[in-house]
Amino acid sequence: MHNKELESYRQERLDEMTIEEMQEAMDKGKLTSEELVLMYKENISLRDKNTDAVLEMNPDALLTAQALDFERRQTGPRSALHGIPVLVKDNMDTCDKMHTSAGSLALKDHYALKDAKVVEKLRQAGAVILGKTNMTEWANFMSDKMTNGYSSRGGQVKNPYGEFDVGGSSSGSAAAVASNLAAGAIGTETSGSIINPAAQNSLVGIKPTVGLVSRSGVIPLSHTQDVPGPLGRTVADAVALLEVIIGIDPEDKITAFAAQFEDYDWRSHMRKDGLQGVALGVARGLFKEINDEQAELFEQALDALRECGAEIVDEVDLGVEQEDLGFAVLLHEFKANLNAYLAKSNPDQRIRSLDDVIAFNNEHAEKMLKFGQNLLEQANGMSGMLTEREYVEALERNRFLAAERGMKNVLENIGVDALVLPQDFGCNIGAAAGFPSITVPFGFSPSGEPFGITFAGQAFSEPTLIEYAYAFEQAVKGRRKP
Repeated sequence: MHNKELESYRQERLDEMTIEEMQEAMDKGKLTSEELVLMYKENISLRDKNTDAVLEMNPDALLTAQALDFERRQTGPRSALHGIPVLVKDNMDTCDKMHTSAGSLALKDHYALKDAKVVEKLRQAGAVILGKTNMTEWANFMSDKMTNGYSSRGGQVKNPYGEFDVGGSSSGSAAAVASNLAAGAIGTETSGSIINPAAQNSLVGIKPTVGLVSRSGVIPLSHTQDVPGPLGRTVADAVALLEVIIGIDPEDKITAFAAQFEDYDWRSHMRKDGLQGVALGVARGLFKEINDEQAELFEQALDALRECGAEIVDEVDLGVEQEDLGFAVLLHEFKANLNAYLAKSNPDQRIRSLDDVIAFNNEHAEKMLKFGQNLLEQANGMSGMLTEREYVEALERNRFLAAERGMKNVLENIGVDALVLPQDFGCNIGAAAGFPSITVPFGFSPSGEPFGITFAGQAFSEPTLIEYAYAFEQAVKGRRKP
């Protein structure tokens, strides 16, 4: 950077700087949003060649930051995110000069007609949308052979910690935040797509309860399981992002439940003693395939939880395994949801249905079908009307097994406050139930692969899960930058 003072700041202070620290510096006049944007742009230009995490930059980011700096001087900050540069996953509509493509070249020319609700709320809070992040194409529902983090539009996202799985499908969001390319990012989860990349990139990831954050304007997979959520380097950063995207949206009826958390004091749950007297269940049946290194790290994490005052209730039986759920619900809902989204998208965008997507991929097979498209083809074999007996039975079965007989019943009957799991093991259960989970960094394997633990609870138990996550984070301080 030509500004040597700013370059020194970027090299010596920006990395791992928290959102709160950025706000304090801006309030004291020692830093501006414009300077933050310039420094993150520099980081992206120098570091993203190692991760391919950022798919597209927002041409208006610098001007937006300048306007927000002026507003701060005139009337003060709007929120804890005022002037903070954040990235959003490429399946979120942005009504600006950026495209929205879900990582697919089929939608490379698609400009959304309005912001997704979550993007709108970020802008209203004063956040600077710095750019779009790469992702596993079509939220990892194109081919069961596709590697996490690959898209035809952006290529392969790489883990900044080494030759490890980067996680999916919010791969770019996670790798970017881990590499200090933005203060935080928003991903989406259907089943593990926030929790998995958070664990693989030594981050905090929050998968909210379905109903807490709007899904309107997000390229969909499943209307019963999809939900946006934050990725941050600390619990406090992730919560700062979460609190501004929560809210009621008339276009997403389930968000009526979010009313109870509007104007909620989330900071009151940042308690270092948040694990004292808490009972945490370990459902080992959900992670039978854990490797030896991860198993050892998990046992160490359980010891750390005990030292924080938690009681570990071992060998909890949920009465359901992930294999019991299948993915029939996703197959049926994907076609119905994607067709509805594409049909209502910008009229200038020629891809109007799943049929069109598959035809485009076949027409450009060399670029599009590196891993095939068997999941797209299977989904397209459904009616899209959601009338099939297979779908109705699978939907009812999944919600009963995962929520009523699984997590809700067990947590209430055995007196356990939440489950604690290694990495993203067991995420399908919470996803099918629509329940929340939070992943926190714990440490690294001997080869340097990040390892985190996940707290999972009942619907709208985010406040207590945040307490557990914050107390654990403060006790173990398991993150280190790449």
